[in-house]
Amino acid sequence: MRTVGVDLAAEPGKTAVAVIAWSEGAAKVESLRLGVGNAEIVEAARGAERAGIDSPFGWPEAFVRFLNEHDSDRLPVPNGLESRDGRRPLAMRRTDLLVRASTGLSPLSVSADRIAHVAFRCAGLLAELRDSGVEAGRVSGRAVEVYPAAALLGWGLPARGYKGLVNRAALIELVTGFGEAAPWLDLGAGERLCRESDDAFDAVVAAVVSRAAALGRTELPGAQDRAVAEREGWIHLPNSPLETLRGTQL
Repeated sequence: MRTVGVDLAAEPGKTAVAVIAWSEGAAKVESLRLGVGNAEIVEAARGAERAGIDSPFGWPEAFVRFLNEHDSDRLPVPNGLESRDGRRPLAMRRTDLLVRASTGLSPLSVSADRIAHVAFRCAGLLAELRDSGVEAGRVSGRAVEVYPAAALLGWGLPARGYKGLVNRAALIELVTGFGEAAPWLDLGAGERLCRESDDAFDAVVAAVVSRAAALGRTELPGAQDRAVAEREGWIHLPNSPLETLRGTQL
């Protein structure tokens, strides 16, 4: 099988895509590219069992309702918007709150942070994927939402402090640690790019998380959260050790 990982950015320049081929007892990064447009992402996803995309797939229900009510001058009074607590439901999705509760990491707010620009692009990308025949549901399609930092934390690896040029030494150390934790994963020619670009490394992690999703080894919403997750999107967190994802036949 093949899985794809996409570290999506608002523009192609910082967008990275990794393709991993899985076989009996091993896996190999077949390709790792930085500076990738939507057409290349769609092409890679069409040839994969799963594609993990590091971007929100939707917006908080309360935020969507707020926009509709404000647009039609039907916003109720009182509305609680004068306080941070009152505004919080507009900023965080159910999946964001659950990830924070289980990992201590706080996903960026899709409605109140710059990641909204990434989500705008992602919405268009999901439409392109559907149009090309890649099922892109917000919970369990062939394209799934992933959060590399939370996955790393769950596997016992550092999840913070490796982004940007100032943290290049930490990134190099993390790539080494990841290789030691998954010696069966051959980064191939992509190893150098992983050590130079946290975007490229996150794409590889996203491809490994999409492997977990393909094997049914990520957390899915419970019955009480399923309906809202289908609208807001759902972050797939691996629920088994990294070793359990090594190459075996499905």
